[in-house]
Amino acid sequence: MKKKISALLLVAVMGSVLYFVSQDRPHTDALSLIKERGYILWGADAEGGAPYIFPDPEKPSRKIGFEVDLAEAIAVELGVKARHVQNAWDSLIPALERGDTDIAMNGIEITEQRESRIIFSAPYYIYSEQLVVRADDSTINNLLDLKGKKAGTLSGTAAQTILEKETGIIVKIYPGQVEPYEDLALGRIDGVLLDLPIAAYYAKPNDKLKFVGDPIGRGYYGIAVRKENIELKKELDRILLKLYNEGDLARIYKKWDMWNSDQADLLRTIEEKSSVAAGLKESRQAPLYTFVPTLLKGAAVTVMISVVSMFFAVILGLCLALMKLYGQAPARITASAYIEFYRGTPLLIQLFILYYGLPNIGISLSPLAAAFIGLGMNYAAYEAEVYRAGINSVPRGQMEAALSLGMSSNVAIRRILLPQALRVSLPAITNDFIALFKDSSLVSIIAMVELAKTYSILAASTLRFFELGIIVALLYFGMSYPLSLLASRLEQRLKGHK
Repeated sequence: MKKKISALLLVAVMGSVLYFVSQDRPHTDALSLIKERGYILWGADAEGGAPYIFPDPEKPSRKIGFEVDLAEAIAVELGVKARHVQNAWDSLIPALERGDTDIAMNGIEITEQRESRIIFSAPYYIYSEQLVVRADDSTINNLLDLKGKKAGTLSGTAAQTILEKETGIIVKIYPGQVEPYEDLALGRIDGVLLDLPIAAYYAKPNDKLKFVGDPIGRGYYGIAVRKENIELKKELDRILLKLYNEGDLARIYKKWDMWNSDQADLLRTIEEKSSVAAGLKESRQAPLYTFVPTLLKGAAVTVMISVVSMFFAVILGLCLALMKLYGQAPARITASAYIEFYRGTPLLIQLFILYYGLPNIGISLSPLAAAFIGLGMNYAAYEAEVYRAGINSVPRGQMEAALSLGMSSNVAIRRILLPQALRVSLPAITNDFIALFKDSSLVSIIAMVELAKTYSILAASTLRFFELGIIVALLYFGMSYPLSLLASRLEQRLKGHK
């Protein structure tokens, strides 16, 4: 009966999702709506960093950057105010399609894949990619020299596409612009390929890093607009052309040290793109099954990280529980402090400290080691409390009887208390293991490409968030459901032993 109810609930939920997904968005006149309400909502990721949009170091509540200046200039021309809406970079397009923002502008490269889902304004900046290596590295002078070595970049970018086309380069994907340059300076990777504005802001002033070779490729940043808002796209094109002709674009770019010889071609590009009728371009999409092998590789990494981390957590958690229950005062205090600290601070912050913080005191961990240690130490605190509760559930008379038979305390704990406590604790341990599978997705912030990060990379480049999301959800379910069944069986067996 319970299984039937669960199945009906699942069908109902999926039906609701498909219903809302299938509904057409209202085709409103976005330009008129913006002018009527008096502000334009523009989506960008302030966490992404300079020089696009980032918190003012002198006044963190205020956002600055060349795209902030550009958004305000566009708003002035529209006769409205500009309001920034925070979104993670790889979800800017989905947020735009949902109607959370009127436009998205955050170094979004104009690509054929994106143009199959949304329309772009005329380009507002011409970018190229810059390769950066360590200052003392004389072995890498171009992309070809990176074969067999590690190169960092951001997901869903033209730089990622360039690196992946070069056979033999080990591509490391990072969540932000600062982290790859930090890892490069520490020697964890061998090079970084990112847009020239990013490299100029973060790498050029760093005396530990250097530019190598000429900028690679050429592309355009455009303002993303929903496909039905053609009038808004035309108005944005008109404004960009005016800002260029009147020198406002040059003034903004020079302010942020972004003006270069490539921008001399921007006027012709704006005029060409403005004259092209807006519309969706057809783009052939690969069948979904072609993504499955890549996702399965990510799932294998997730399983490895989870199993090793849980093994570490089980061993360390047992030691902490015994220290807290039977140790001397210093050991009890240490164990209690450890448990409260790790349970009272976010796992995300703990991972950041392990991977990016420890190098400041001379300790540098690999992403895999940081993932094992971070997850293991965090979950050890929870396992310690599970074991402590299990040990306390064993009647006190068991320990007294063991001691009366001549057993030492250590032998009594090992042979009498722990087997009984473990039997009681197993269901809780299994549930924690299931939770660890899902929490393992957090290691993506330290450049580990597991299942969740693989999904993020593929979805950002293909914009197939829904279909790929369903596959990933099923993979996670396939990994965790057997553990749920195991937990249920253990609970049933424990009931039979009462």
